[in-house]
Amino acid sequence: MPRSLTGDSLQHYLETRHGSPVTIEEVRELGGDATGSTALKQFGYGRPLLVVYRVGERKLEEVFHRLRRNSFGRERYDDRVAAIWLDYHTFNRLPRHVPAIDMIGYRAGGTIDSLGNVEEFLLVTGFRPGTLYADDLLRIRDEGKGTAQDVTRAEALAGYLAGIHQQRYDDDTWEEGRQALWRRRLRDLIGHGECIMGLTDSYPLPLPYVDAEMLRAIEEAANRWRWRLKPLDHRLCQVHGDFHPFNILFTEDVTLTLLDRSRGEWGEAADDVSCLSINYLFFSLQRAEALEPPFKALHQRFWERYLELRPDEEMLSAIQPWFAWRALVLASPIWYPDIREQTRRRLFTFARRVLESERYEWRDVNQYLEVE
Repeated sequence: MPRSLTGDSLQHYLETRHGSPVTIEEVRELGGDATGSTALKQFGYGRPLLVVYRVGERKLEEVFHRLRRNSFGRERYDDRVAAIWLDYHTFNRLPRHVPAIDMIGYRAGGTIDSLGNVEEFLLVTGFRPGTLYADDLLRIRDEGKGTAQDVTRAEALAGYLAGIHQQRYDDDTWEEGRQALWRRRLRDLIGHGECIMGLTDSYPLPLPYVDAEMLRAIEEAANRWRWRLKPLDHRLCQVHGDFHPFNILFTEDVTLTLLDRSRGEWGEAADDVSCLSINYLFFSLQRAEALEPPFKALHQRFWERYLELRPDEEMLSAIQPWFAWRALVLASPIWYPDIREQTRRRLFTFARRVLESERYEWRDVNQYLEVE
């Protein structure tokens, strides 16, 4: 985060926005402690800055986000500007997401200026307290047992997704919009820097558990799936786009808040469902060689509840490339440097076997871990 935002320019920006004097009480980085879920997932797109301040009697807490340069589709200035712009215009249209409050730019000298002189954008969001869902999964992994609340939360997550996925794209002002946005989402899945090709390019080969031929095979298989899915634009629906345990906050019981919606408002429901459900497998593999209790019960209940609320048999024949992408993330030595080699091997087996399957059988996940 730029130093300029911790000094006079931050004060000036807040007072200009509110039209009143501001007292800044605290400025600190979020996610700076290398413990718990933060220690497990060690790569991110930037350290958010929490700013606590008062305007008169009101105490406000806001988070300033800067996207740092990286090789996952954020190589150029325009990549980062586009991502901030998209976040600002979509966060507030998704239920229970942290609100986007403002979008600002700064110059090298530390001033906030017109867009023509701006070097990069920053996103300002609200702050919401809570515990990452990843911390729940870490506890279950370490203790080897779950609770009734763990089941209830899995059901709540399924219910949330089933609810937002009910909303279909219905903008009649753009005749070809549904097809165009559907195809864009599929292209992004394969070729975006954050998605399959960005991940395959990021692996520091050679590695004992994957080589260039295996990564190329995943790309090629995923692209074949893209061609299979192209006619299914009727599936375009509202999505979060990055619905993993590090973007989900719980406060009490099943009260949740979401972070970091990604890659646009509209996409494939399987994107969100795969993103969460593969994490039950991922955390189970850190304990065992398969999806086993207690994670198996959470996985099964999540799928049961989702399909009870939103029957979608067709998704089981569309989810495969989305799972492959998420497996590439979880097996990555950059994103998750401290997991065992055997866990990475299992994830690659899962990706390969899923891509070979015409229909995903969620009741029998362990079949996708079997090596022929």
